Amino acid sequence: MNPTDTVTDPVTTEIIRCALGAAAEDMNQTLIRSAYTPTIYEMKDCSVALLDEHHRVLGQSLGVPIFLGNLEVVTQHTEREHGRDGWRAGDVWILNDPYIAGTHLNDVSVYGPVFAGEDLVGFATCRAHLRDLGGMRPGLLTNSTEIYQEGLRLGAIKLVEGGEPRRDILDIITRNSRYPDLVHGDLFAMIACVREGQARLDAVIERYGLATFRAARDDVFAQTERMERAAVAAIADGVYEAEGHIDNDGVGDTPLRVHVRVEVSGENILIDLSGTDDMTKGPVNCGAPQAVAAARVAFKLLVNPDGPLTGGAFRPLSVNVREGSLFAAEEPVPCSYYFTPLGMLIDLVAKALAHVLPERVAAASYGDSMVVLFGGTNPDTGQRFSFSQPTVGGWGAWHGTDGQDAMINNVNGAMKDLNAEVIESKFPIRVTKYAIRPDSGGPGQWRGGNGVEREFVFTGDDGYVNLWWDRSVTPAWGIFGGSSAQPPEVVINQGRADERRLMKATGHPLQHGDVVLTRSGGGGGYGDPSLRSVDDIKADIREGQVTEAGAQDGYGWDEGVGS
Repeated sequence: MNPTDTVTDPVTTEIIRCALGAAAEDMNQTLIRSAYTPTIYEMKDCSVALLDEHHRVLGQSLGVPIFLGNLEVVTQHTEREHGRDGWRAGDVWILNDPYIAGTHLNDVSVYGPVFAGEDLVGFATCRAHLRDLGGMRPGLLTNSTEIYQEGLRLGAIKLVEGGEPRRDILDIITRNSRYPDLVHGDLFAMIACVREGQARLDAVIERYGLATFRAARDDVFAQTERMERAAVAAIADGVYEAEGHIDNDGVGDTPLRVHVRVEVSGENILIDLSGTDDMTKGPVNCGAPQAVAAARVAFKLLVNPDGPLTGGAFRPLSVNVREGSLFAAEEPVPCSYYFTPLGMLIDLVAKALAHVLPERVAAASYGDSMVVLFGGTNPDTGQRFSFSQPTVGGWGAWHGTDGQDAMINNVNGAMKDLNAEVIESKFPIRVTKYAIRPDSGGPGQWRGGNGVEREFVFTGDDGYVNLWWDRSVTPAWGIFGGSSAQPPEVVINQGRADERRLMKATGHPLQHGDVVLTRSGGGGGYGDPSLRSVDDIKADIREGQVTEAGAQDGYGWDEGVGS
């Protein structure tokens, strides 16, 4: 029998599908448990995938959603540059160019081929945020104006060759980092992740045979595609549009428009981003592959969220990205905060489709990653330090359910913010407050989720804070009569003579005892607030989600009725 004619029974197909998913999860755990920095082992700013020989997803772990369905970009590019014969057993490659992978320079992709005998059968891939790769300052810059200021930029090069690490390449990378030991350790954790993926895929193929494996893969892809097409076909045909604005590019003060046009036609759906503003001087530009990945996240959230993520998942979806726009950055524009317009994109797709999917869409979330980065010298060790993290906030309400409080934003998924114990044990910072921010969620028949208040006290001798907070121009909007949420804010040394209110800053100086108070935004409300039940309003007040003043403003609450 010709191998292409091999058929599998449903049980074998399902076993192989689950084995591939488990292999990806084990890859992720290998990376997380081997990593040197809390960015990976605590925050889980990483993602992994197994791909087949045609660069299609076989299995993918939980991780950063905008990396999902995107890791194949780096293997495709490498093959275009070096040819199909460029893949060699034992090699591991590295790439971080934003114009190729779509991310910022700190998001580094490490990947390698998988062979069964002489046959190339797939790839093991991972991506993780490395602490520092050079640039004008540690961490992500809010005021960069060209990519060369942001750090070391790598095309597709071999990090491991013939099973041996390339000391020359490792030397180049670590010499360009302020934390060479940490970067070195995280890179070897990523190599271990790739090795785990190679071994696990090889084991599945060895057990079932290459012909059976490929037949099962084709069955899984076909099943996934049928489910996705059926879900798209259930949406009313039409053209649906929405737009919003991110605050600015970190350099100027002009809001930047994000526009989405969604066209549904039968079993196919198009997300057109060409109406979005041109790329800009500041670091909010995004490489095209990440714009496509964010559109895929929006698609999965709305169309068939419970369906598997495989090589067949996105066949009904097309994405148009205009070259030279925010979503298709070209050299030399900077890309540190490429994710800011992506969160807006995801929320806008839901807004565009709200009236045809009223029981499936949610109001807008608080949106951006709201990054806080502290740096300086640690007086306990005498060593330079820096750490950054996203800030959680409120998600939008949807039909029948209030929005979730204190969740990570929609581009980051399984990522976590650092807990107070990790921060205080490793850095000269005390966390003196971490609480729900009442009244920050938008009122509605179903209330938007609340953001958080988090207060940091700097205990070093001198240091600095970088801030990248957004979505004050277009706060999380409500739908179907629901109200918008409160926007975010950051206050440094509140109530003191040197009080400052900032949304974006690079290297803002901190002295011992300075206080940074952050307040993240909430999610939008769903439905007319006048329809919210008295019992729900009472519960909100009782639980501290809404103050009595907030209930009066948002719902016309009468204290006499509630007493």
